[in-house]
Amino acid sequence: MTTEATGTTGRAGPPVAELRVLRPEDWDTWYDTLLRAFGGVEESDEERALWKGLTLCERSLGAWDGGELVGTAGAFDFRLTVPGGASVPAAGVTMVGVTATHRRRGVLTSMMRRQLDDVRAWGEPLAVLTASEAAIYGRFGYGAATFGVSAEIDTDRVRLSVPDGTDDVRLRYAAPVDVLDRCAAVYARTVPRRPGMLAQRPGWERLGVLDPESERDGASPLQCVVAERGGETVGYVRFRVRPEWTDTGHNGQVVVQDLAAVEPAAEAALWRFLFGIDLTTSLKVRGRPLDEAWQYLVSDLRRCRLRVRDALFVRLVDVGAALGARTYQAPVDVVLEVEDAFCPWNAGRWRLSGDTKGASCVRTADAADLALSVRELGAAYLGGVSLASLAAAGRVRELRAGALTEASVGFGTAVAPWLPHGF
Repeated sequence: MTTEATGTTGRAGPPVAELRVLRPEDWDTWYDTLLRAFGGVEESDEERALWKGLTLCERSLGAWDGGELVGTAGAFDFRLTVPGGASVPAAGVTMVGVTATHRRRGVLTSMMRRQLDDVRAWGEPLAVLTASEAAIYGRFGYGAATFGVSAEIDTDRVRLSVPDGTDDVRLRYAAPVDVLDRCAAVYARTVPRRPGMLAQRPGWERLGVLDPESERDGASPLQCVVAERGGETVGYVRFRVRPEWTDTGHNGQVVVQDLAAVEPAAEAALWRFLFGIDLTTSLKVRGRPLDEAWQYLVSDLRRCRLRVRDALFVRLVDVGAALGARTYQAPVDVVLEVEDAFCPWNAGRWRLSGDTKGASCVRTADAADLALSVRELGAAYLGGVSLASLAAAGRVRELRAGALTEASVGFGTAVAPWLPHGF
């Protein structure tokens, strides 16, 4: 289940629905209400069972209009990698939906209000989500913080150059379920390396091998190839093959679901394998890191048809704790004037002092150096969006000469932040 939302807007007046913490016995009704909000398409038994097992009822809400359930919202208990490599508690906002009969009646706003109050009470400094409609969540303080690259690569014409050591990596096919633990171990080793990545809670590894026929779109069942060096698993790729034949011959496509590796040679070996699968002429990938290495190995990037879209939205629930939890790639000492109408406990002036070793962010009465809303802080938090770029758009104001450059450089990261999977 993709973590998403609805097109509800709030309005003045008394609430039309009562919010209640989800009871386990109401889960099926709650989930059916969510599915209806997203069009009513049924899911496979396997998919439904997985999301039921992952749902945290004590962190989920239902909006009830009398005896009718009209809204849903949940929050997973994630840990998110932030710049510097720390793993910070973050509420993964998920399964948000409002029935079409109750749109524009304040249901979504009331759920967002209650949810952020809960996240604060849980002591989690961040809330994160992916959005079905990107325009919805800005008014609740969420900013788009990571982006993903999708591509459709013409493997008939594009060639791949690989680094030294690639030929030393052994590749072999394996049933996806049989190597689930090995793949999870590889993934876990990559999590601290890139901001935006989510540490996997127990049960989440099953998401990677979920293979409902409805998701294949004419392609094969899920396949898996693992990369090994000296008997150790150092990478894997899960993918499908969509066969196609024309009057002139084969025209199949490889569709990548996910790929991870702990070393450059293993990563290159997996990409080279994908480029060379028989009877295929194109390779389709979705939501990969903006700076992923394959883009610098290909012979012709134009024939890879790149597209970029937003992925993870970040909301600072506790400005002081959140900014103090990450490091800064250059020394920074600035006073931030933060606007936050939806979570007023964040509003006001904060002095952020930090470097590569650590940071602190505390209340202050000193004059402000930069003025911005919590939405801009969320966008810049993981280092993928520049404060200077936001200032050029009029969304950050520099109040002390030089403060913008100082903060922009400090907030940046050596690698692009990336969300590895939806939720």
